[in-house]
Amino acid sequence: MAHFIDRRLNGKNKSTVNRQRFLRRHKRQIKESIADAVNKRSITDVDSGESVTIPSRDIREPVFRQGKGGQRDAVHPGNDQFIPGDRIERPPGGAGGGAGEGQASPDGEGQDDFVFQISKDEYLDLLFEDLELPNLQKNQMTKLVEYKTHRSGFKATGVPANIAIVRSLQNSLARRTAMSAGKRRKLRELEAELEALKSTEPAQPLEEKRIQEEIEALKEKIAAVPFIDTFDLRFKNYEKRPQPSSQAVMFCLMDVSGSMDQATKDIAKRFYILLYLFLTRTYKNVEVVFIRHHTQAKEVDEHEFFYSQETGGTIVSSALRLMNEIVKERYPSNEWNIYAAQASDGDNWADDSPGCRELLESSLLPFSRYYAYIEITRRAHQTLWREYEVLDEKYENFAMQNIRTADDIFPVFRELFKKQVS
Repeated sequence: MAHFIDRRLNGKNKSTVNRQRFLRRHKRQIKESIADAVNKRSITDVDSGESVTIPSRDIREPVFRQGKGGQRDAVHPGNDQFIPGDRIERPPGGAGGGAGEGQASPDGEGQDDFVFQISKDEYLDLLFEDLELPNLQKNQMTKLVEYKTHRSGFKATGVPANIAIVRSLQNSLARRTAMSAGKRRKLRELEAELEALKSTEPAQPLEEKRIQEEIEALKEKIAAVPFIDTFDLRFKNYEKRPQPSSQAVMFCLMDVSGSMDQATKDIAKRFYILLYLFLTRTYKNVEVVFIRHHTQAKEVDEHEFFYSQETGGTIVSSALRLMNEIVKERYPSNEWNIYAAQASDGDNWADDSPGCRELLESSLLPFSRYYAYIEITRRAHQTLWREYEVLDEKYENFAMQNIRTADDIFPVFRELFKKQVS
């Protein structure tokens, strides 16, 4: 059987290194594919990676071939369509009139796009890099994670109060047995030889003296083995394991009136994905409640939340009242950590905005861990923004920001949650 020894640097995990090199080389195409996948994903679907498709033409490697040397003459058949100097247009479909790349051909000679799977971490890294958030983990609300101490085996160092006496004595016994077993066996052999020598005639005092000296030397060596050594000591090891303080529920509130177009909803969806990721890194169990509203509020599923559109005016207070009712019915504040994110383009009936502020102040903010309001608009702020500014100055668990374009999502998200770790 042949054995191969790989003496190259980074001999191990070569596939990982090659994969990272591939991701760096084709980052532009991968990021474009991920950007398209974000809008197709469910908010709660963050535990899996993503299938990325790259046109096969983009992964071709340059190839060196040995040409035919010397001067060679060839005779080609003529034609009645072209004369020397004519420019021949590229045939539709790409490669030499064959099947277009990524399309099947009738004779099976077409080329498929290259599809590969990226992991969850790679997906998130590329997603975060695209939106320029370098330190998302530093903005986690770690103070909401409780730690519980558990026994976790033994370790060789520690404080005297944590000495494991039984384990230390077991190590001491094993060490003394290993160090003295051979000497004790030799001692028994010499003692038996000395007794046999004493019973023989004539007496051999010199031989007896030599054996006696060896016996005394062995006894001194056995006695020199310490009863316990620092090497034997073992200490109880304790580790802290994170325990989520409780469950969390994330309320997503969004205006779906006629003024909210699909581009605005896509921006809101990306923000909600970030918030969900943020919470799942702190809590094991995160439930999501979707509330859409125009003049009336309704709890819906995710698809209807993002892709339905209504006509008519906007009454934001209807969504706040519905959230308050759902919390009282299903999510008592002593058992759930309650978070809410409200997305709107700022439109609201002027008479309703003061009522929204009063409803938040009296009913929602007292039991909410955090309430974030994002206004997705390029226009001047209206009455709802001005009413919410009063809450922003007064309450630490309320924050508001304005998003103009998709590039603002990560900076706004970081700013909204910065105060949670201050």
